[in-house]
Amino acid sequence: MLKTFPKGGIHPPENKITSSKGIKRMAVPKVVNVPIAQHIGIPAEIIVDRKEKVEIGQVIAKSGGFVSSNIHSPVAGTVTKLDLIIDSSGYKKQCIVIRTDAKDPSNFEEIEEPLKIDIELEPKEILQRIADAGIVGLGGATFPSQVKLNVREGTTLDYLIINGVECEPYLTADHRLMLEKAEEIVVGIKILMKALHLKKAVIGIENNKKDAITLFKKVINKGDGIQVAALQVKYPQGGEKQLVRAILGREVPKNGLPLDVGVIVHNVGTIFAIYQAIQFNKPLIERVVTVTGKKLENPSNFWVKIGTPIKDLIAEVGGLPEGTRKLVNGGPMMGKAIKNTDVPVTKGTSGILVIAEEEASRGEAKNCIRCGECVYVCPMGLEPHLLMNLSEKGMYEKARAEDIMTCIECGSCSYVCPSHRPLLDYIRFGKNIVKKLENSKN
Repeated sequence: MLKTFPKGGIHPPENKITSSKGIKRMAVPKVVNVPIAQHIGIPAEIIVDRKEKVEIGQVIAKSGGFVSSNIHSPVAGTVTKLDLIIDSSGYKKQCIVIRTDAKDPSNFEEIEEPLKIDIELEPKEILQRIADAGIVGLGGATFPSQVKLNVREGTTLDYLIINGVECEPYLTADHRLMLEKAEEIVVGIKILMKALHLKKAVIGIENNKKDAITLFKKVINKGDGIQVAALQVKYPQGGEKQLVRAILGREVPKNGLPLDVGVIVHNVGTIFAIYQAIQFNKPLIERVVTVTGKKLENPSNFWVKIGTPIKDLIAEVGGLPEGTRKLVNGGPMMGKAIKNTDVPVTKGTSGILVIAEEEASRGEAKNCIRCGECVYVCPMGLEPHLLMNLSEKGMYEKARAEDIMTCIECGSCSYVCPSHRPLLDYIRFGKNIVKKLENSKN
């Protein structure tokens, strides 16, 4: 029987229309806008200046603290501006603008590295290389990987879980990466097992990716200590707490982390980035992005340089179709609308979704009918209708007491609400206020 998490969850249409589209390499952009805050935590500190020439992979902004991450130049070129540019949040953020040197051959070399199996670095060296390479969680959270891997002495840790679920509708970046880089991902898993002194790892993959499940079972050797867990298709199974519960049956504490139950979870994209960093000393300067939508001429998956304007990706798939209503950074459930197509790709950009008018329109919000559907589908066991009401009325202390900060913002509640109430919008707003109140107290 296929495993899954027991509490809540929904089954939205999958719309994985790019699952058969191999990953293509995007042309090197003429200009990249590289934000210095591409991770949870403190923004990186800029260490380059205007008119300065930079090389591919050069550190251009250093980690600004414990929870922070290095930023590297994705191209060889010249820094033209240090400017405030609108990012996917809709707000202006500090960016390093680099004009690509069209004459530098390093910008156009497509090097396909051979598979490198032998792991030469020691555990401490592995962790330092991951920090130096600016690797963050590529599943969407963008938590600096070196911080997650900084396990305190005395902590009991027995499992590494690799998240290959990709339960968000439309997105296929992880699926394609697993199909095209399975052997490299397995080596990446072994690298982390060595760094963390672990003997057991599990790759969780939903059963709508049978080809990936079959492939990993072929490339994993029996003595590796790595298993493949085929999971029932259910959203939001990619959430860390849901995935740990599905695979190991362990319940992560309400305000806790997987580490509290002896587990570390990493996305498959992060694992591949770790493989490249350790085996080839390559920093995180590009990632796979799904560009998709039902009306697009040629929806596809791409290797994209960090800092590439979204408009370049849109042009690559045939441009915006007539009747486009919304552009979303991410998938339809947890993604956020993009203000314009000049927004740059960041380390956390897993997909760009182009939504037509008929799909984007919301129903008119009506009064709650007390049906309880939002409570039934909440994977965290919360009462979304209550949290929305408390946020709407400014009762933030009460919202905090009702565990609003536990919400993982999966959007399941809004999806099932027959009254079309903007549950997630108000809960997100309430969480932001509660966070600010907690920070001011501290």
